Amino acid sequence: MNQYNQQINTVSQIRQSDLFMIFSLKINPDSSQKMATFVGQTKKRMKSTIEQLTADYNNYAINCYRHLHAHPELSFQEFETSKFIQAELTDMGIPFRAGIGGNGILGKIEGANPHKKVIALRADMDALPVCEAVDIPWKSTVENVMHACGHDAHTTCLLGAAKILQQLKNNFEGTILLIFQPGEEKAPGGARLMLEDGLFDDIKPELILAQHISVDFPTGTMGFLPGKIMASADEIHLKITGKGGHGALPHLCNDTVLAASQIIVSLQQVSSRLCHPLTPMVLTFGKLIADGATNVIPNEVLISGTLRTFDEKWRKEAKEHIRRIIKETCNAYGCDVEINMPDGYPSVVNDEKITSEARKFAGEWIGENNVRTLETRMTSEDFGFFTQQYPCCFFRFGVKGEINANTGGLHNPNFQIDEKALTIGIGGIAWLAWKFMTK
Repeated sequence: MNQYNQQINTVSQIRQSDLFMIFSLKINPDSSQKMATFVGQTKKRMKSTIEQLTADYNNYAINCYRHLHAHPELSFQEFETSKFIQAELTDMGIPFRAGIGGNGILGKIEGANPHKKVIALRADMDALPVCEAVDIPWKSTVENVMHACGHDAHTTCLLGAAKILQQLKNNFEGTILLIFQPGEEKAPGGARLMLEDGLFDDIKPELILAQHISVDFPTGTMGFLPGKIMASADEIHLKITGKGGHGALPHLCNDTVLAASQIIVSLQQVSSRLCHPLTPMVLTFGKLIADGATNVIPNEVLISGTLRTFDEKWRKEAKEHIRRIIKETCNAYGCDVEINMPDGYPSVVNDEKITSEARKFAGEWIGENNVRTLETRMTSEDFGFFTQQYPCCFFRFGVKGEINANTGGLHNPNFQIDEKALTIGIGGIAWLAWKFMTK
């Protein structure tokens, strides 16, 4: 009998013995204390089982991670990554639906009584336009493309957890959905496209869990925060046109550079004067292209920036103020302007109850002293589209070890993770899933 079948039999034996014990306790009216003891013993046995399975799949996780890291694909171009995930799910015997919102995949693990409870686990899988500078055997093989945000680790952890939960499916009632999402790094966002493409048309989850690596937390830790956790993000693109000319004859021109400069300065009043002092907001312009010269005022100037906030009502109002100020400023300088400000990602808001429960379960898994409280961040995540429609918990697990203690952070060419953290990511999400399915 191979190791896989031995594990299946062990898990089945746990299930059969538990059912017998439950029946025995239910027919005894004075069994409340025994039931509490039994539940505690069952939890302990299942924790040990998940720990053992996580350890057994350590080599699988490392090989999976290194393969994905070496073969990154940009947002909405994750064709081979999607094929790899589909092959892994097929090998596990997990049914799935592919091609959702592009390269998205929805796997399904059905336990006993599949419709009793439904939860979903999500991982993103796209890479970034970054040239990797770390010299490792599994370095990116794709020029100027790199997994510099840990999405390869997220996908690895969900695949590893899927292997575990598939073996434990006789130990819970309900269905666990596996969301492998494309295009997190690029608007309009893979989460939005998957939802619009009928991701949950056939079956809707009661809650969704998603995890992200943290380069600030050491390996062996997890972090949670109920409520608002990440900001919304909208892009601002402006094309300012006017009458260019000689720099020594500005009176004959409509100075597009001066208009652009005044727009950037004037828009700061949106955050400093128009926004409530207690409402977090960031308005940053990081790109200004004026193709003139020392003595040439250009006909055209391009500006790009970002708007971030946690308040959806203010987000809408801020955009109105931004449009008004831009138009009035350009008018004052005799310039025309094209404004492109598409809706980006909404803020990520964790469900208070689910996140508090997830934190408690994480404490059972790794010890309460290893569970951290996250800080709110003005960075963004398209997981916000999920949190708008379903109760969710977005949490982090630490990947900072000796090997990468002094390397670059997210989106950096020197970014690395401590591979030992994969066991926490795999076992942690599997444990949380089992706890939510059986609570």
